[in-house]
Amino acid sequence: MGSISIPDVPLKSSNRRMPVVGLGTAASPFSGSETTKLAILEAMKLGYRHFDTATLYQTEQPLGDAIAEALSTGIIKSRDELFIASKLWCSDAHRELVVPALQKSLENLQLEYIDLYVIHWPVSSKPGSYEFPIKKEDFLPMDFKSVWEAMEECQNLGYTKAIGVSNFSCKKLGDILATAKIPPAANQVEMNPLWQQNKLREFCKAKDIQLAAYAPLGARGTIWGSNRVMECEVLKEIAEAKGKTVAQVCLRWAYEQGVCVVVKSFNKERMKENLDIFNWELTDEETKKISDIPQSRGCLGEDYISANGPIKTIEELWDGET
Repeated sequence: MGSISIPDVPLKSSNRRMPVVGLGTAASPFSGSETTKLAILEAMKLGYRHFDTATLYQTEQPLGDAIAEALSTGIIKSRDELFIASKLWCSDAHRELVVPALQKSLENLQLEYIDLYVIHWPVSSKPGSYEFPIKKEDFLPMDFKSVWEAMEECQNLGYTKAIGVSNFSCKKLGDILATAKIPPAANQVEMNPLWQQNKLREFCKAKDIQLAAYAPLGARGTIWGSNRVMECEVLKEIAEAKGKTVAQVCLRWAYEQGVCVVVKSFNKERMKENLDIFNWELTDEETKKISDIPQSRGCLGEDYISANGPIKTIEELWDGET
C-alpha cells in the first residue's frame, strides 16, 4: 500500500479541514525523541497529515524537526498540507499565560501557526509546573470566560487557525458557549466502543463542534489506558468475521459515527493498518452489536490527572455527565 488519501471534515469558525485520522504522539511516560521524529516521518510517507501533540507530551520539538525534514526532503511539498494540533496545559490555563504558551509551542514546532489549539483539561493549575499527574493542592478552578477570550486572541492573532477544547462535558461546553465570540471548533475526548459518549456526541453535533476521539483503541500500554477494548469479545467476533483487526473495527466504527480519531502507534505496520478503514463498512447488525456493549469509562478514572489517588476533582470536571 502506498500513500493513502485520508478524508477530512470542515471545522466551524475556521477555514481549516481536519483529516479524520490523526497520529497521536503521547508516549508513556511522556518524552520526545529521535524515535518520535522517525515515526512521524514514516507516518507522513504513509499518508498521515494530521498530527496531535501537546506541551505536556514533550513531542512538539521532534514533530517540528520531522516537519522541517519532510519539507526539505520532499516528503511533503508544503506546510499547508499538514494539520497540526497542540494543547494548552493546565498550568498555562490563565488569561495572561495562554498566548505566551502558544508562542512557545510554535517555537518548539518551528511553525508560524498551528491548525488547532485546544484547552487540554477544564481545570487550571499552579503556574510554572508541567507535572503529570498534577498535585491535588495545585488544582485551581478555571476562569472559563477569560481563558477562552485568550484562546480567541490566539486565533485572531493568526497563531492558530482554529480553537477547541479537550475533556469537556456538555455542561463545561455550555459554559464556554455562553460567552464565546468564536465557538470551540472541536472537543477531543476519550471515546471508543466501550465508552461511546452518546450524550456528548449528540450535544456536539447540535452545536457544530467536531468530536475527536483519543484512546480509540483503549490506550493499551500507557499508564492511563488498558487492554479492555482490544480484548472485548464482541469486537473480536466482528473483526474475525470481517477479516479485519479489532483496531480497524474500532476506528471504522468511530469514522461511521462522524468522529475524528487520534491514534498513537509508532509501529509502521500498525500505522498502515490504522489507515485501512475507508474501503469497507460495518453492517447494521454489527453496529447494533457495538451499540449494545456495556459502557464504562476507561482512561478518565478519578485518579487520572491527580497525583494523590482518587479525588473528587476529576469527577467535578465532568459534573457527573457523560
